[in-house]
Order: sequence, then structure tokens, then C-alpha cells
Amino acid sequence: MAALLPSWAWVSGLTAGATAAVVFLAVQAEHGPRPTAATAKPSASASASTGAHTPAKPKTPAEPTLPDASGTGRRIVYSLGEERVWLVDATGKPTRTFTVWPGTVNPQPGRYSVTLRIQSLKGSDGVQIEHVMYFTKVSGVNIAFSNALDGASPPPAPSGQKLGGIRLHKEDGAALWAFGEQGAKVAVVN
Repeated sequence: MAALLPSWAWVSGLTAGATAAVVFLAVQAEHGPRPTAATAKPSASASASTGAHTPAKPKTPAEPTLPDASGTGRRIVYSLGEERVWLVDATGKPTRTFTVWPGTVNPQPGRYSVTLRIQSLKGSDGVQIEHVMYFTKVSGVNIAFSNALDGASPPPAPSGQKLGGIRLHKEDGAALWAFGEQGAKVAVVN
């Protein structure tokens, strides 16, 4: 018959086993990947003479500047090249700017005014649209700002289809609708 070990022997054996397991895991961790802390670099404007250590500020994208020669006073400015609209207050200061999806037919650069506003209808591409603001016509195609009722971007136009809708994001469409009453000035620039 086997002899029973005293309790102190069991405790000593378990302690030695646990210590060996901890040492084994520590060695494994020493050879594994280590997390690194991000180090902040001093900003270029920090003074070297004072020894100040100021973290660099994240760069915020610069607000696109209002195109030159876009007119004066309260107006809507549409840049063909930037595919962007600015809402400009009476003092000439832009109050909002946003990107747009142009149609397949573009207006010529020039000065226009909003000639007709329709709350909602079905666009020539078959999409339900709202905040429709017409301001010119090119080769029989009406040119207007609008946004899809469901907020979606416009589908690709079928080859050869002439579309004059300049689509906006839903929240931008609402802002333009509130800003551009009938007769509001629209400046189209390159």
C-alpha cells in the first residue's frame, strides 16, 4: 500500500508548480509583441528656448474657399470644377458649403436666379426627389438642385441620358431649400 504524503508536501508541490507556470508565462510574454505608447511630437511652433513640450494639434481640413468672382451679396455659388455649393449671406460670408453630385448636363458659368421651387416630385432619372430648385435650362434640359427623398446618392446615369439634376445630401438639400427662396441669386463658376 502506498504511503500518504503529508499536507505540507502537497502545498509545497503546488506552490512550486504555480511558480514554474508563472515563470514560463513571463518568459513567453518577454518574447511576444509589446504594445507601444504613441509619442506626441512637439509642434513646429513650440519654442525650443523654453523647452516646452506641446503635443502637435491634429490638422483639420481647411474649409474650401469661396471662388473668386462669384458675385456679391446673398447668393448660392455652384462650382462646376469642385462639384461644391456655398451658401453666402448678405455680407458676402459663406455660411455653409457642401459637395454635390452633378447631372450629365451642366449649366454654363454665369449669373442666374431660382425660377421655380417644387417641394417634391419624381426626377427624370425615376428617383423620388425633394427640395427641387430650378435655375436655368440647357439644350431643353432643366437644371435644378435637389436631393433624393431617401437620402441616397444618385444612381449612375444610363449612357447618353441627359440629366440636369444637381443632387445634394439630404441635410444639405434642406439647408439650401431654407436658404434659397424663389428669385435667389445663383452664381455658377468654373
